[in-house]
Amino acid sequence: MSACRSCGACCAAYRVDFSIHELDEHGGHVPAGLALALNDTLARLRGTDHAQPRCAALTGRIGEAVGCGIYEWRPGPCHELEEGGDACARARARHGLPPLPARRLASGAGSAA
Repeated sequence: MSACRSCGACCAAYRVDFSIHELDEHGGHVPAGLALALNDTLARLRGTDHAQPRCAALTGRIGEAVGCGIYEWRPGPCHELEEGGDACARARARHGLPPLPARRLASGAGSAA
């Protein structure tokens, strides 16, 4: 199992803005009930706009055992986070967790998240 699916630090560290076209009501997959419309083109995952962000789809305890209620349908910014990358290390540091080693992918491209 990927460390991302047991850590959750990124899900409780960053604001997640994405195109409204990723929402299920616009033909995408992200459940509209978990997003706030910002304007005619952008939406934000609920909970990620707080002073201490935490995505509304995240369950469990950061750094121990977490789950994402919309993992298969999460928006683009969630797919782009790289396990062991700079954003991962910053998110883990915000939660007092050590950085992970950068994940090496066989193809040399893609994301672990």
